[in-house]
Parts: sequence; structure tokens; C-alpha cells
Amino acid sequence: MTGYEMFWPIIAHVALVYGLYMLLSVRRRKAVQAGNVKLSDYRENRSEPPESLFVKNSIANQFELPVLFYVCCILLYITEADNLGALVLAWIFVALRYAHAFVHVTSNRMRFRGPLFAAGYVVLGAMWAWLAGWMAFSG
Repeated sequence: MTGYEMFWPIIAHVALVYGLYMLLSVRRRKAVQAGNVKLSDYRENRSEPPESLFVKNSIANQFELPVLFYVCCILLYITEADNLGALVLAWIFVALRYAHAFVHVTSNRMRFRGPLFAAGYVVLGAMWAWLAGWMAFSG
């Protein structure tokens, strides 16, 4: 493959992060307008209503496991291990991140969020295993 296909899932995930930041801004603005918090509360990090706290936490989640995803995608590209299977795994991981974020910013039910996270964890593990196998057996 070794085109730019492996970077599209990364770009799609970055779009998710930007979307979450926009949602955070909207929810914080609504909380201030409703009088639930003062604007200075955000400046001084004193309080975060649940509606925006869920989004803030979801954003934080996008800089945990996905960092390993970015590194893996780049390494798959560099080592030319970015075949169709790896690309499909990358898209599945991103789809799971979207689903996880959706649950996180809506119901925030661990009953749904936990399995989505676990599935992403397993898919990312498969990507790393593919990379390790490629490097071990193609060299």
C-alpha cells in the first residue's frame, strides 16, 4: 500500500478531537448563560458542570490510548507494513473512538463505554502485533 491511506484514520481522529473541543465550548457557553457557573470558574479551574465535564474528560481520553495509535500508524507507514489489514484495523479503532466519545458525552454509561474502550484497546493491540510481526519476519 504505502500511499497516504494510513494517515486518513489519523486525520479522522483529529477531526473527532476538534469536534469535541467545539462541543466543550458550546456546553460551557450554555452553562455560563444559564448561570450555572461563572466564566471565571473556568479560568481558575474551580468547577465544571457535568454536561461539560463529560466532554472535558472525553477530550482527555483522546490523548491517552490514541497517542499509541498515532505512533503505530506512522511506524506502519515507515516500515511499509501498512497493508489493507492494518488499514482496516486503524479505521475500526477510529470508529470505536467515535462511538466511545459519543457515549461519553451523552449518557456516559460505563455499561456501554467500557466495552467500546476495551474493543479499541484490543484492536490497537492487534495493530501493534501486526507491526511487530512485520518487523520480525520481513527483514
